[in-house]
Amino acid sequence: MFLSAPLKFWPLLQGTVQRGIHMSEKCGQPTTPIRKRTPHTRLSTPTQSRLTTPTTARTNKSSKSVASSPSSPISPLQNSTLLRRFKSCKKKTPRSSPKKEALRLDVIAGDWISVCNTPSKVKKVRPQCDRFIPTRDIMGDLSNHFNTTHRESGKEQYMDSADLEYQEKLAEACGIAFERRILQFSAPPNGKDELSQTYSQRSKKFTTSIQLKRRIATVPERILDAPGMIDDYYLNLLDWNVKNMLAIGLDQNVYVWNADTGDVRTIAQTEANDYISSLSWSHDGEYLAVGTSDGDTQIWDILREQKVRSMSGHTARVGVLTWNKYLVSSGCKDGSIWHHDTRVAQHKIAELLDHASEVCGLKWSYDGEQLASGGNDNRVNIWDARSSIPKITKNNHLAAVKAVAWCPWKNNLLATGGGSFDRQIHFWNTSSASRLKSIDTGSQVTSIIWSKEYQELLSTHGFPEHHMSIWSYPKCRKIIDIQAHDTRVLHSAISPDGQVVATAASDENLKFWRVFQSQSKNERSRSSVKDNETSVYSGLLIR
Repeated sequence: MFLSAPLKFWPLLQGTVQRGIHMSEKCGQPTTPIRKRTPHTRLSTPTQSRLTTPTTARTNKSSKSVASSPSSPISPLQNSTLLRRFKSCKKKTPRSSPKKEALRLDVIAGDWISVCNTPSKVKKVRPQCDRFIPTRDIMGDLSNHFNTTHRESGKEQYMDSADLEYQEKLAEACGIAFERRILQFSAPPNGKDELSQTYSQRSKKFTTSIQLKRRIATVPERILDAPGMIDDYYLNLLDWNVKNMLAIGLDQNVYVWNADTGDVRTIAQTEANDYISSLSWSHDGEYLAVGTSDGDTQIWDILREQKVRSMSGHTARVGVLTWNKYLVSSGCKDGSIWHHDTRVAQHKIAELLDHASEVCGLKWSYDGEQLASGGNDNRVNIWDARSSIPKITKNNHLAAVKAVAWCPWKNNLLATGGGSFDRQIHFWNTSSASRLKSIDTGSQVTSIIWSKEYQELLSTHGFPEHHMSIWSYPKCRKIIDIQAHDTRVLHSAISPDGQVVATAASDENLKFWRVFQSQSKNERSRSSVKDNETSVYSGLLIR
């Protein structure tokens, strides 16, 4: 520590050391000679002076210097002060440190700074502040961009003419005054007239919203007599084509009623021991497929009113028919489904076998890619058009499945309804084979019809209610119940415009219900009803 002391303090240090030596001699303690070093020796060869100089030589030099040196000029108070300073400097360099630190010599003893020590990291103190809320003075043009300016003379315009014109058109399209702020509290009404005006405006809005709701008729528009209707749940005897002609099977005859002209024609008749069990129109409305109780499938030309061909082969009655372009698919009582090609002589091109009992529900999808079938074995099958093996099989129903309907505005959505011991309507996603929704109707489900304009469906029911219900989808909420017939509703069909539904029951009545009335066609439909009221509907009896 003495070797690294500043040079200008060297004479003071010598006096201090000499006084310490005299004190130790008086106390009788052995003394250790202190080597005297010059600044030249310390700066030039400090290592050689410490290592190569013998101990005796250093002792002789120290004794001579002590003997020849004059008395120290510093006082005892100064001496104690210097000792305290050196002791404090000694404490600053701990001996436990394995690495010796170099000390700087260009400062005084009380301000020695360790060169090897790294400065401690200063923690940045983040100022505590609230969220940033801009003011309009700071935002400047950013806030002014969203403020429409008053076009007063002598004031500066913040936007050019093109921007102002755009803002005016935008405000006019949104129904907002151009000079008025959007987010602004309205002034409270001051007088009685303003209060009355406010409440009168609200009442007007309320009445207009009621008028926008469509009217669902709970009373049939027209009722036609249909004597000879067979009371059989598994048959399908009613269909409506795109040319506004309704076909209905009554016992051994098929009648076609033209809704435009009111004409009724008989086009098919079976043998004495047979009866009509099913019928279905082609997509163009030119041909009618008729199934009989003896297993025959007939194709009739409506314009010429004659049978084109008869495709036999089933061993039991054909209870359901459906078209897919030139193909006619028939469901038989023995559980088989046949595909008939009406263009070739060998009409049977495929047979689908999976149902264990009578097939009573059969429907092709609107795109012609999938066929849905329901049977008396409580099973629902989804068939691919190119395969004879069912793609999807569902056994969720607890009774016969006759009601099968594809959604017209979603190709992979299918609705199926069960019989008396089931009374459920299930909705299926045929792409993922998952059940989407279910409705407990409380009655036997005989048919399902989807609306073409609304996201709704109509279901007809048998025991015990004999009514019709309209449901919303996908919420599956009941909109209305309509008491339809005195007995169970067996069949239903929808008009080509998607507004009127025809229902037939064993009470020998054919009723027409305007349940899906379109808002854009109200006036035209009312005028057409008035024109045809006397000639078509009044007292019309199908015989």
